[in-house]
Amino acid sequence: MSLPAPLEHLIEQLRKLPGIGAKGAQRLAFHVLKTPREDAERLADAIREVKDRVTYCSVCTNITDIDPCAYCADERRDRRIICVVEEPQNVSVVERSGGFRGMYHVLMGALSPLHGIGPDDLKIRALLTRLVDGGVEEIILATNPTVDGEATAIYLARLLKPLGLRVTRIATGIPVGSDLEYADELTMGKAMEGRREVG
Repeated sequence: MSLPAPLEHLIEQLRKLPGIGAKGAQRLAFHVLKTPREDAERLADAIREVKDRVTYCSVCTNITDIDPCAYCADERRDRRIICVVEEPQNVSVVERSGGFRGMYHVLMGALSPLHGIGPDDLKIRALLTRLVDGGVEEIILATNPTVDGEATAIYLARLLKPLGLRVTRIATGIPVGSDLEYADELTMGKAMEGRREVG
C-alpha cells in the first residue's frame, strides 16, 4: 500500500536530515501527522525562522541572529586570544567548559583533500584579516582530533607561526577520532587547560 503523496514527500525530506534513516523518517512523519495542527505549524514556523533570521557573524563566522554575534560584541572577552574551531556547534562546547573567555573563529569545516575541501573553502582568509589590526597574541587550534582536524591544525600552525603569534593546540583529552560536539564539559575543560604550543 502506497502512502499519500504529501506524507511520502515529508518522509523524503526528513531522510535528508543527518542521522535519520528511512524508518526514523517514517516515524517522524507519522508523528507530525498525529500532532495537533498548531504544534506542526509551530515546528514549520521555527524552521522558517531559523532560515530567515539566523546568519553568520561578520567577524568570527559563528551562527547568530545579530551581527556581530554576542561573543564578538562582548567587551569583557579577552581579544588577545582567538580559539579556532571547525563548526558553529563547537563554540557552545568550548563555552560550556567555562574555562575560556577569549574570542572565537569558526572555519566552517576542515581541510579534506579526499572531499575536495581546500584552504580556500574554509574561513581562513577571514581569520588572517582579523589578525591585521594586531592585538592578538595567541591562537588556540581547537579543531577536531580527526585526520582532517589534525591536518587543518598543522596547516594553520605553519601559516600563523611566522606572524609571531603563540599558536597552541588543545590537549587530546578528547578521544582521537571523535568530534568536539560529543565532549562533556570536564573533558573539554581539561583539553583547554592542557593545550600546547604547535610547531
